[in-house]
Amino acid sequence: MSALDQDIYYMQQALQAAQLAEMQDEVPVGAVLVINQQIIGSAYNQTLTQCDPTAHAEILLLQQATKQLKNHRLLEATVYVTLEPCLMCVGAMIQARIKRLVFGAYDVRFAGITRYESLLKGHNHRFDFTDGLLAESCAEKLQQFFKRKRLKSTKLRLNEAK
Repeated sequence: MSALDQDIYYMQQALQAAQLAEMQDEVPVGAVLVINQQIIGSAYNQTLTQCDPTAHAEILLLQQATKQLKNHRLLEATVYVTLEPCLMCVGAMIQARIKRLVFGAYDVRFAGITRYESLLKGHNHRFDFTDGLLAESCAEKLQQFFKRKRLKSTKLRLNEAK
């Protein structure tokens, strides 16, 4: 299996995690952490479920992996996430010393990598990243979620107006 095929496989696993978020009416962002071609952990957004603004898929994933490995450093880890990480999540990845990040959809509002790539250069730890992997599938999942949310909100407002 080529490196690209592996990346696609792991991103598909992250998309499955995003589906779990969507089933809980959370923003459908999923992530997996891989070391030596083995999935160490999987997580999805749970900000509403946990009533915690920091419960992003990436943060929960890093917490899960560091506890499992009993090490706050994830030097050989690759993180796959369906949406470009925000600044908070990029900071956590820097602190965890991940090796590589692969993300799908671009986040035009809160982009932590493409908009602030200089952040990676200003620290004593840098990680490689691959952007836009399965971007269309990842973006479509988010777009459909928010489209349903807007439609539901519109229906509620119309019912209240009656």
